This record gives sequence, structure tokens and C-alpha cells, in this order.
Amino acid sequence: MKFLFDLFPVILFFGIFKWSEGSPEAAQALVSNYLSGFVSGGVVTAAQAPVLLATAVAIVATVAQIGYLLLRRKKVDAMLWVSLLIITVFGGATIYFHNETFIKWKPTVLYWAFAAALVVSQLLLKKNLVRTMMEKQLALPEPIWARVGLAWVAFFAFMGCLNLYIAFNYPTATWVNFKLFGGMGLMFVFVIGQSILLSKYIKDPDEPKT
Repeated sequence: MKFLFDLFPVILFFGIFKWSEGSPEAAQALVSNYLSGFVSGGVVTAAQAPVLLATAVAIVATVAQIGYLLLRRKKVDAMLWVSLLIITVFGGATIYFHNETFIKWKPTVLYWAFAAALVVSQLLLKKNLVRTMMEKQLALPEPIWARVGLAWVAFFAFMGCLNLYIAFNYPTATWVNFKLFGGMGLMFVFVIGQSILLSKYIKDPDEPKT
């Protein structure tokens, strides 16, 4: 359930973009009615409308995520705050300049922020964030924890580069598909592969504590 909750803005971005792509005039009307005050020059073409409308919805969805957690008095993860900051800055720039380049950079900046957080935490704070999240399920020797952390850094760095390649070498519709299905699929493959490699270290919940 948390996985779907985290993906909520991405799923909405995808859905709104696909609808807008099929109904560009309706999307243009919505953008003109509700976003024209945030757009430089106040004029948006039908071709620009899908990504602008999808971006605006994704920003609202991210704000709604945090608002929901705060109302439920639940902890808001630091990375969710980071995600809100990044999508507000890059999404806001996309809407204001009606230029999709900014929102295409957003996933890369987020992936690289994750990688940087892992590196800084490990080198400066001497704290392995991956271990903090996974040590209840895994009992790994310290050198293995370090390798797992580096593997996640490499994965996020790779995903950031791959996003840029797809974003600026293929049509926007292809990038939108990759943003949801490609990113989610590669994450799934990475996690499954890592789980297989580390399976011998997985703790048995029925094993008596020593």
C-alpha cells in the first residue's frame, strides 16, 4: 500500500498526461482557465497543455500526500519533503515558462538527491541509511552493508542518467511511459536481484532470538 501511496503523484501525472494527449483542446481549456495566471505570457498551445496540466496535478498530489500524513499525525519522510521541493521548483518552472525541459529534469534531480543523501550520510555522518531501513529484515556483515549501500548509490546515479537519455532523445510520450513503467520496472528488477543475492542473510521471523 505504501508503494502505491509513494507512486500516487507519478500515476496521476501519467493518467492526466494520457487523457490530455487524447483531448488536447479540453486540456488547453483547463490550463487556460486555471493556470494562465501562472504562465509567462498567459498563453498555452494545445501541444503544451498535456505536460503542463499533468505537472500541475502532480504538484497538487504531492502536497496532498504530505497534508494527508500531517492530518493523520504520521511522520513525513525527509525524502517526501525533498520530492515536494523538487517538483515545486522544477514543475513550477515548467508551468511558468511552459517548457517541459524542467519537469524532465525532475526525476534525475530526485534520483541524484537520493544517491547524494546515501553518500553524505555514509561519509560524513558514518551512518548507512540502507542499513537503517533494512536491518530488521537482514543480518549482514558490516562490509556487505557497505556494498549494499554503494549498490543503491550506483542504481540511483544510473537511473538519473537514464532518465535524461530517454527524456531528451525520445518523444515526451515515450518519456512519460518510461517515467512510470520503466522506472518502476527497473526498481523492481533491482530489488528482486538484490534480494536473491542477499537471501541467505534474510532473518527468519520464527527463529528464536539469542
